[in-house]
Amino acid sequence: MNKQMNVQQHHIEAVLLAGFQEGSVAVPVLLLKNYRALQLSEIEVMTLIQLISFLDKEKNDFPTIEEIQSRMSATPDQVIASLQKLIHEHFIAIDENTEEGTGFRSEKYNVTPLYRKLAEVVAQQQMAALTAVRTPVHADANAKNIFTTFEREFARPLTPMELETISSWLDKDSYREELILTALKEAVFAGKVHFRYIDRILLEWSRNRVSTVEQAKEYSQRFRQSR
Repeated sequence: MNKQMNVQQHHIEAVLLAGFQEGSVAVPVLLLKNYRALQLSEIEVMTLIQLISFLDKEKNDFPTIEEIQSRMSATPDQVIASLQKLIHEHFIAIDENTEEGTGFRSEKYNVTPLYRKLAEVVAQQQMAALTAVRTPVHADANAKNIFTTFEREFARPLTPMELETISSWLDKDSYREELILTALKEAVFAGKVHFRYIDRILLEWSRNRVSTVEQAKEYSQRFRQSR
């Protein structure tokens, strides 16, 4: 009994080894992560994977519908519909080639458009992430304007820490947006455009019960005259 089991085990190992020796297909991880964002179905993704396998591992540049479908649980009609969508929406292309001398024409699948689309999706995701960092969750249309104004005066994008500082002035300290912008103008006027100086201005105004733009201007005027 044990001898029979050992024979079966060796047979299984031999089959697995033969399979491993055939190699593997390099499926882009970005495709597996982002195919939903690309509005691709599982059948369409599997069609792409099969095409990559035919192109990369078997050097079959133009597999037939039957060859692709034979490796899938999808019906021939589903495979045809998948290929039509992939071509129509520029995930893949069919390149034509004419041999010199013989004039023989051939066709082959090209999956390079897929990689371009994946690159575009990743770039869009990264831009969205940067925008999310630069625009705090609480920000409404007016709050967005204050961040834009600061970036314009600083002549550069604000850092996450600087964005958090402005958010803290608005939410935690309850400074009015107009007052913060007035403090920014004071810093520009004094030639000290940095957040520590603006924070000191706001703190000084708060200690002296300055809560409006008019009061802030009057306070700053008195401060300059006293120097």
